[in-house]
Amino acid sequence: MEKSIRSYSPEDTHKIGRWIGAKAQSGDVLLLVGDLGTGKTTLTQGILWGLGGAEYARSPTFVLVNEYPARLTMYHMDLYRLNSIEEIEDLGLDDYLYGNDLCVVEWADKAPGYFPVNHAVVQLEVIDDQTRRVTVSSETVHLDRLVMAIAGGADE
Repeated sequence: MEKSIRSYSPEDTHKIGRWIGAKAQSGDVLLLVGDLGTGKTTLTQGILWGLGGAEYARSPTFVLVNEYPARLTMYHMDLYRLNSIEEIEDLGLDDYLYGNDLCVVEWADKAPGYFPVNHAVVQLEVIDDQTRRVTVSSETVHLDRLVMAIAGGADE
C-alpha cells in the first residue's frame, strides 16, 4: 500500500509526522529516504510529538542514534555519514531494529536489504522551494495503518 501527500511548509511536514506518530506501535521501523533538506528531521520531530514526546528531535548525524522517551521509546538513527553495510552492521543496530520500540532511520537507502522485512518507507521529495511530496509505503498489512495515517490528506 502507498499514499502520498504534499507538504507546503515545515509545519505541514511536522503535522504529517504527528499523524504517523499517533499510529505507531511497538516494534515499528520507519525508513526515511530523501535528499538533504527535504524535511526528514522535521518529520521525525512530528513523529516524536505524535507519540506524546516532549523533547525536540535533533539530527543524530554525529552520534548516530538518539533515544527519546514517549508513549513508545523512539530511537532516531542517521546513516548519512556511514559508507558501507559493514560499518552499519558494526554499530549493532539489530538490538534496536528488532526490539519493541519505534525506530526511525534517516538515510535508510544507504543500507538496502539490511532492515527488517516489516518496515514502512517514508520518501520525501522536493517539488519546489516550499513544497514536498511525502509518500508512505508498506509491503505488509501490519504497517498499512502508518500509510493510512496520511490518507485523510492524501492528494495523489
